[in-house]
Amino acid sequence: MNAKAACSVALLLVTPFDPFLLKPNSCLSTAFYGNYQQGGTILSVFRPDRECIDTWTPHTLASSAHITETARDIERLVWVEEEAVDAALKAQTRPFEDEFDAFLDTLSTYEPTSIHSAATSFQEVMDDSHRQGEYEVLYRSPKAALLSVDHATAMSIDTLLPRFWKSTLLPTDPVSYIPVPSSSLKHVKEVLANLRFDPAIASIVGNISIPQLNNDIRFLTGEDEKSGIISRHSFSFGARTAASWLKDHFEETGATCELKPFLPGFAPNVVCRYPSALDTTATVILGAHYDSRGSFGSLRAPGGDDDGSGIVALLSIARTIKRKGIKFLCNIELVAFAGEEQGLLGSKAYSRELREANANVTVMIQADMLAYREPGEPPQLGLPDMLAVATTKYDFHFDSTCQNAYNYPQSFHEQGFPATQVFERAGPSDLSERIGYDFAQLKSIAKVQFATVLHTAGYKLPSAD
Repeated sequence: MNAKAACSVALLLVTPFDPFLLKPNSCLSTAFYGNYQQGGTILSVFRPDRECIDTWTPHTLASSAHITETARDIERLVWVEEEAVDAALKAQTRPFEDEFDAFLDTLSTYEPTSIHSAATSFQEVMDDSHRQGEYEVLYRSPKAALLSVDHATAMSIDTLLPRFWKSTLLPTDPVSYIPVPSSSLKHVKEVLANLRFDPAIASIVGNISIPQLNNDIRFLTGEDEKSGIISRHSFSFGARTAASWLKDHFEETGATCELKPFLPGFAPNVVCRYPSALDTTATVILGAHYDSRGSFGSLRAPGGDDDGSGIVALLSIARTIKRKGIKFLCNIELVAFAGEEQGLLGSKAYSRELREANANVTVMIQADMLAYREPGEPPQLGLPDMLAVATTKYDFHFDSTCQNAYNYPQSFHEQGFPATQVFERAGPSDLSERIGYDFAQLKSIAKVQFATVLHTAGYKLPSAD
């Protein structure tokens, strides 16, 4: 067990995730600030008091547990990590240690209030609390780090990150650990146990249009030179343009949509719903995030793959729902999240809202980066085992090496909802007009999502009469 001594203001514990630490009778259960990724390892962050930490010994904590005594008051905590991407792409960047040191050099002179242009505006979330160069590294490993920064820096730290890095804002107060109950998995397991190839479903999902996917992504990236979108960063005018456009186009397919704000200054979540033809509260959710970010301080953030591809997949499903006249046997929600590049903020807010309402979520499927593959490779698909059977039934090449779902839909798992994800190898995330952006692959993954919804929710087609 590692410890850092200082003139202590607060204690932090970073340790491999273990449900035993979060049992109701554990003092750590009321000091829990969430789980975060370090390569293939899930780490838990706690802010216990001295009395609590003294009840745990090196024999009850993992040998790799790290206890830090902070040197200054904590305003906002930010987890920074390398994303899981293909090794060939990562070889193009410097090692984590070098990039992290360069990132800290930038952070030491960063002035968030200086970020303002016609493309993006941060003035709604900035205040006078920023203190240039004040940060504290509370935990650091070869693949991740925990920082303490002021609020203004925390809100825009994602714009400073190198390529293939991500940041996550930790909550300001402790959160509850809510495991997914076995009862919530019952319906999903029943669907999987009875899953068979269905030619009717195969015919429906085959109606997804590649030309429409192309048109939609070109609007969102600004490549069509009509939308005026330069950036879809969560604080940008472009993100709000995208939100209104998404709402209008989802509503054209028969959905009822709402723009749901969740934090001042951020573009809203776009929540669209198709009501069930039966009297039920059961709900299947498909999600993706429409915000994007630049790297190394760049204000250009078109996000063609991350995650414009996931968003246009949702739109393609919505358009097919209208075209085929589908009515579902449970409620369906298609949700476009914002604030994801700052640490899953939009999805966390919405999943908390659903938990507070005791929502009956059958399953949530998140789509994040669907369109890229290396030229000459077979189509890519990353997914947990949960969806592997459905995938092989819909004419898609399945590569078991993609089964490690690194960016799993954490926000919904944390609230005890069954959730999974579809993704690809993670490639360049900017424009669609580039080598490796594969609309056929994007359509194939959208077919997987749509088929899963049809199998799970049940559906009716218009009568032939």
